[in-house]
Amino acid sequence: MPLGIKPTVDFVFKKIFGSPENTLALKGLLNAILMLKRPVVEVNILNPFTMKEFAEHKLIVLDVRCRDSAGRSLNVEMQISVQSGLLERLVYYACSMYVDQLEAGQNYAQARSAISICLVNELIFRDSEQRHHRFQMVDLESRRELSDAIEVHTVELPKYNLDEATISRASKLDQWVFLLLRAHQYDSERLKQLLPHAEFHQAIETLETIAAKTEDRQMYNQREKALRDYEWTLAGALEKGREKGREEGRDAGIEFGKIQILQELLGDAVSTVSELQATSSAELASLLSSLQERMRNRAK
Repeated sequence: MPLGIKPTVDFVFKKIFGSPENTLALKGLLNAILMLKRPVVEVNILNPFTMKEFAEHKLIVLDVRCRDSAGRSLNVEMQISVQSGLLERLVYYACSMYVDQLEAGQNYAQARSAISICLVNELIFRDSEQRHHRFQMVDLESRRELSDAIEVHTVELPKYNLDEATISRASKLDQWVFLLLRAHQYDSERLKQLLPHAEFHQAIETLETIAAKTEDRQMYNQREKALRDYEWTLAGALEKGREKGREEGRDAGIEFGKIQILQELLGDAVSTVSELQATSSAELASLLSSLQERMRNRAK
């Protein structure tokens, strides 16, 4: 019988990669994405999985923050959709990790890489077939890189061609994407045959636990419903935004409409068109991103 558990659901993703007993799976995912000269050997999870964070706060908790034995700070997250300001937020997270690693009085030379990783189940760069983007600090003329600095990775899951017949011989990153997108369609025995390495087996055994354990399965069902409801709400807000944009007869009206609908759904005071027209583009983008994040966090 198929496992029926999607690793892209926040509860599952965090339990697989954010559980201290699953560091083999986390290291496997990180090394598949980063392809570092010095691979990740050991990791210390800074925000480990707990049932309590899901049961009490009803948040969509997607990120796993960790530090490896080389001193690198890493944040890996799973997103089901592309929100306004996503790339800027990833850069901000990386910069925050870079700054926070040093305590007062420490030498700047002790700073190590801060790496922000986002796996997203939607397209970010629609004009490119490139699946994995790696942004670093590089001199444009000499191509010289600043090592031990800021780094941002995006992995667009829909761009991967996942073939069951060849997946066992594919790259490790292709195999992880296969697990994330297809695990729910297979039983654990077949999945282990397709993905024969130990790090995948650890992840698959976590999926088995969630499928079999009543408390875990109930939480999974709740979180999957929350994601569906969020997507439905956001799609409705976008369509209403388009309608308002057409009424306004201007491109900005679409963005204004999305903001107004989200404010209405969240119970905020709804901004007037004149107020939004007087707001800068940067401030509008920031407001929209904040409203979208609040809507995500309100999902039940």
